[in-house]
Amino acid sequence: MLDAVDAVLVRELQRDGRATFQALADRVGLSRTAVRARVQNLLETEVVRVVGIVHAAVVGAEAIGHVSVTVDGSARKVAAAIAERPAVSFTALTAGPHDLVAQVRTRDDAALAAEVDHIRSVAGVRSAEVFRSVSTVRDTHAVVRELGDIALDDIDWRLLQELQRDGRAPYTRLAHIIGLSQAATRARVVRLMRSGVIQVTGLADPLALGAAELGGFGLVVTGGLRRVAEAVAEQDGVRYVATGFGRYDIVGQAEASSRAEMVAVLDAIRAVPGATVRESWHHLDVVKESYAVELPDKPLNGGD
Repeated sequence: MLDAVDAVLVRELQRDGRATFQALADRVGLSRTAVRARVQNLLETEVVRVVGIVHAAVVGAEAIGHVSVTVDGSARKVAAAIAERPAVSFTALTAGPHDLVAQVRTRDDAALAAEVDHIRSVAGVRSAEVFRSVSTVRDTHAVVRELGDIALDDIDWRLLQELQRDGRAPYTRLAHIIGLSQAATRARVVRLMRSGVIQVTGLADPLALGAAELGGFGLVVTGGLRRVAEAVAEQDGVRYVATGFGRYDIVGQAEASSRAEMVAVLDAIRAVPGATVRESWHHLDVVKESYAVELPDKPLNGGD
């Protein structure tokens, strides 16, 4: 568990991964030097990873499938094999109706079907059920707002590549890579962030923040689907909500500090008018959580 100051710093980095050390220092009431040391320690110990998450529409990865898998034999071996696929952004071993769950992001339904077929072909997989996400209502770690018209040039693509690797990369290093001044580089990064092309955020170790319990849920809905989904997304502890087609009308993820608190989160969801929890499951171990996507390789003239 983190102390109170580090916990606040992690939460602030989740809100704005590129927050300055001075802004963070003002938030927690410590010196800039002390905050820099704390943040560097959090990054070096991987309590938090600051990454850039590119909007799905930018890279054409808008076909999202949530796959529930049952296995024969070792679930961990199967999960590890599934996690090797670049299109798989999340994999967790679970207790509940299935042995593991995975999230797959692809450019279209044909590519999604191909990825699911690959999952079904992994040794040990007995069955794989797919929930096809249509609309993401809440995602703690991704951009869910509509993306406006924005033209990206080669320099923008290079910046996106670098920010995916290191969301807190200094402007001095970014400027050197793309061959622009620090001021011009800063303006580019700010434009990319404000337009919603990329969100720079901290991916934190849940246990460090006291979220000892992670789980998922599948809901069926009566009445207006969007209204119910938005109400569920507002509940404390809910970190992800998506509507779509399949076994459920809504799929979501939740986190809590204890099993009792997780029960309270699920009870709050059950209390939402029109929502019925068809299934819920416990995440025993998160095998993979990665939001990096393959971007066009566009070398710059004079760049490295």
